[in-house]
Amino acid sequence: MQSHRIDKFLWEVRLYKTRTLASAAVKVGKVKLNGEITKTGKELKVADEISFRIGPMTRLVRVKDFPTNRVSAKLVLNFIDDLTPPEEYEKIKLMKELGPPVFHTGKGRPTKKDRRKLDGFF
Repeated sequence: MQSHRIDKFLWEVRLYKTRTLASAAVKVGKVKLNGEITKTGKELKVADEISFRIGPMTRLVRVKDFPTNRVSAKLVLNFIDDLTPPEEYEKIKLMKELGPPVFHTGKGRPTKKDRRKLDGFF
């Protein structure tokens, strides 16, 4: 039976841009294997489910097969099933529509008088 390291698999099927990023995500606990936090050297098996966070989105994929090396984007679906709920994709779509957060630039720190007004307001 064939198996693969989880960090290497995530990189090979283009879920992370570099193997270093994939390893780091596994180490800090952003990647779960079958619902449990895992380690970078954990061996995968066919039908294992991997959930991981990329930005605000949590993706869920199932392992179908193992590539011999990094695959092109067109061939990724030969190796994984994307089980990510549609709500996660909607979340990304909504964030793109809203645009980046806008921070109004002020004069800096509030003065003592401004602070009293703010304290009275809250």
